[in-house]
Amino acid sequence: MSIDKTQKNKIPYLYIAFLIIVLSFWGYYVNSTNSFYVFAKHWAAVLTMIFGSFIAGSSPEGSAAIAYPVFTLLLKIEPAIARNFAFAIQSIGMTSASLLILGLKIKVDWAYIKYVTFGGVFGLIFGTYYIVPLISPPLAKLFFVSLWLSFGLVLWYENLQPQREVFDKIQNFVKSDMVRLIFFGLIGGMISSLFGTGINIFTFCLMTIYYRINEKVAVPSSVIIMTLETLLGFFIHGAVIGDFQPEAFEMWLACIPFVAFFAPLGSFVISKLPRKTIATFLYIILIVQFIGAIWVLKPSIPHLGLCAVTLLIGLGTFTYLARLKRNNNPI
Repeated sequence: MSIDKTQKNKIPYLYIAFLIIVLSFWGYYVNSTNSFYVFAKHWAAVLTMIFGSFIAGSSPEGSAAIAYPVFTLLLKIEPAIARNFAFAIQSIGMTSASLLILGLKIKVDWAYIKYVTFGGVFGLIFGTYYIVPLISPPLAKLFFVSLWLSFGLVLWYENLQPQREVFDKIQNFVKSDMVRLIFFGLIGGMISSLFGTGINIFTFCLMTIYYRINEKVAVPSSVIIMTLETLLGFFIHGAVIGDFQPEAFEMWLACIPFVAFFAPLGSFVISKLPRKTIATFLYIILIVQFIGAIWVLKPSIPHLGLCAVTLLIGLGTFTYLARLKRNNNPI
């Protein structure tokens, strides 16, 4: 009886309320301004975000991980527009996913969320003003997809071990863990300032490899982190800097009703899958992302060298983290 009662209590009221409010305002605006033309004009963005938002809700990859390369490289949209759109659309999709996670009481690690988000706020602000103007987005993209691929390979190898132990939260949490999470959040926030996403997958690497957090816990935790980060990013570009472009707004308008459903759908689906199935899904995403970046960017020999070096360094770093056995011997 108690189990049935618990299940009945798992109704995502916050998500339902958010969905009703968002779609009501969206429907009123589109109808009153006769903006239905945005669907025909930006159908490619809609199609991309249907897939991208599902990935955002079901993995530590934000939808910008899909949208950014497609928009900038295939659709020839300026990187700044793609980044601002990413923050805007994730403010709908990932907020929907996070509210569903909270409503269904899907297990998360709040220490991970709290300290990474704290560092991410400063990283995003610093990166927006001091890093974005200096970095070439395509080159940065090659670096990060190579790093994520190395993480995926190490996680795959670790999950081959039949006795691999995983946890639902950080074990023996001490002050050094707080510092470590804040630092990784700081770096992740800088990455997100470039692409509109990044803090989620960057810190997910630490959580699953070093802390050995269960992927079923780390994924929804990373979704909540990216939600908070993307709301700040949207606010910075929309209200503070004021560089939210008309094209980004039109694409946002066209995609809102789709991501509001597909991002939380991804979170719901992933909550029902076994841990190793989730990990396999992540491996596939990381491999496809790497191959897609290589295919679209067509890197030069020096850039391929950067990918190879990054891959090797990443393999070494993540393998080292996996061998530290932090759960028994905190450092």
